[in-house]
Amino acid sequence: MIFYNLLIKWYLQNKRDLPWRNTTNPYHIWLSEIMLQQTRVAQGLPYFLSFTEAFPTVFDLANADEEKVLKLWQGLGYYSRARNLHKTAQYIATELNGIFPSTYEGLLQLKGVGEYTAAAIASFSYNEAVPVVDGNVFRVLSRYFDIETDIAQASAKKEFTALAYELMPKDTPALFNQAIMEFGALQCVPKNPDCSSCVFNASCAALQKRKVEQLPVKLKKTKVKNRYFNYIVLLDEEDKTLIQKRTAKGIWHNLYEFPLIETVAEEDFEFVSKAISEATYFDNPIMSMRACNDESMVHKLSHQHLYIKFWEVKVKGKVVNGITKENLKQYPFPIVIHNFIESE
Repeated sequence: MIFYNLLIKWYLQNKRDLPWRNTTNPYHIWLSEIMLQQTRVAQGLPYFLSFTEAFPTVFDLANADEEKVLKLWQGLGYYSRARNLHKTAQYIATELNGIFPSTYEGLLQLKGVGEYTAAAIASFSYNEAVPVVDGNVFRVLSRYFDIETDIAQASAKKEFTALAYELMPKDTPALFNQAIMEFGALQCVPKNPDCSSCVFNASCAALQKRKVEQLPVKLKKTKVKNRYFNYIVLLDEEDKTLIQKRTAKGIWHNLYEFPLIETVAEEDFEFVSKAISEATYFDNPIMSMRACNDESMVHKLSHQHLYIKFWEVKVKGKVVNGITKENLKQYPFPIVIHNFIESE
């Protein structure tokens, strides 16, 4: 009870005023939880406001065109979240008459909803006593109780969920979940937490043992793959260009990009110009070519580092299916391409 009382007291004094905290509407809570996966609140909040304005109900989201959904999501990353969001909205609207499942187990059946998101919706919308265990919760509990379990192991989730459930008052699960997540986000932060001002500084085991920086333990390292993208920015005599949709599974699925030459290493002007001259996506004679950026832009994803160069290629005549620079802005692009378009 000491842990709970101190935690709730801290939360009520320090919590941020966030729109999804002022509602039990499962649609809004679901939206916020999907958006905040792998995303900081400050970054996700404008997207949440844009989505709820564009799609006030799950029916509005279900009836939207996927490209509009992806365009609104542009810059938030992990685009499979947006595609799953859209498909799940369609399922809820058509198969469930717009009504979200009201239990943790029922919510788990939805596409794109894992244990964490299901627990969040179940507790915040329906007051079901299910602990939410995310990175913040791992960190708070491992430090407070000096738990050295490697959180990258599958068994760790079970251990921490059981502990959180034990600590959680069964009549106020939503308050407990919000409080512990907020505490991890604002106070018990990953690096250099201000332990001197912490409400738990008299009882935190990691602080007493000087192990705060060592916890939580996470041993498994993510393997990062390097990829080298050369984007061909065609410009015909009408200043029109070409784009294509990424239909293959993998990163940026269903987003748009310029024609792409992917290489196994960073390549120079001579290599890329030869590859462009052999390309089959345009028949126009090449007038000139230049590198838009001498140094590759490095775009970091969770498992991949992309080294990106843009090459402007001016051609004679008109390209087939050319698009004006103005019309480009209607399409959903990966943020690195969107930023390039905006800067030109």
